[in-house]
Amino acid sequence: ACGLKVYKPNPRQYEARIPALPELHVLFQRPGDIVVSVRDGSVEFGITGIDVTEERKGTNDSILMLHDSLGFGQCSLNLAVPESWEDVQDMESLARKAAGLGHPLRVATKYPCLTSRFLDERKIAHTLISAEGTLETAPSIGYADMISDLVSSGQTLRDNRLRPLTDGLIQSSQAALIANKSALKNNPLALKVARQLLEFFEAHLRASENLAIFANMRGASPEAIAEQIFSQPVISGLEGPTVSRVVVRDHDPNWFAVNIIVRRSQIFEAITALRSIGGSGVVVMPGTYIFDEEPPRYMAMLQALED
Repeated sequence: ACGLKVYKPNPRQYEARIPALPELHVLFQRPGDIVVSVRDGSVEFGITGIDVTEERKGTNDSILMLHDSLGFGQCSLNLAVPESWEDVQDMESLARKAAGLGHPLRVATKYPCLTSRFLDERKIAHTLISAEGTLETAPSIGYADMISDLVSSGQTLRDNRLRPLTDGLIQSSQAALIANKSALKNNPLALKVARQLLEFFEAHLRASENLAIFANMRGASPEAIAEQIFSQPVISGLEGPTVSRVVVRDHDPNWFAVNIIVRRSQIFEAITALRSIGGSGVVVMPGTYIFDEEPPRYMAMLQALED
């Protein structure tokens, strides 16, 4: 919840609140229903997958994508064929296979709009088989030739002797924040909440990729310490180090405290670099938020509302 506590007093209810955002009323719905609710304007915002958003957003341009990479729920909508179709590896060979079947290619899917559009663009005659249960068994049972389904690790496909086509990616997906465009244009409170959500989401995602480092260093001045740090690119920080004097017991004026932000993926290199220039007493802490001057996606939202 990007550091925001969700208060749900009754676990059997589908409603909750976020104390830090008192204007926001939270409803729990199925992913596809969230898209429909935002599209129709019964709710102003939704967090759901890009896959179901693209499938159910409709044609009236009522949904605005505010944030398309919330960092969880990653998967992709792919075409997958039986392993026994050894001569089918990509869309070109699928087209040849479909032409020789003697009937339109039967594709089981829960994503008819995206799947049909993808196959139509490649001029492959097909019939969609609607299914709400497990799709992976459809080819082996015989009511479909292949499937179009969400894939994350691919293990379920392998377990059912299916494999994705090399160029059969229909839609990449992960969790996204969407909004009703009309609400943002006509309701000042919705616009205010949109900014708050984007501020928190962007700041939390940025913080999750970084760590704060505190260390002690000896030097003639803050500027001299900074020059040493700038000589090591991995510890140069977001804009540069924060350097402040440390009051020590023996009154030595040459001790300074250094605070820098480094990439989480480079923490070991950063510690090594700090030690190489005299850093000691190194403390590493995670951050909850790192706020920009203006969240880029908020500015993009304002531009989209003007277009």
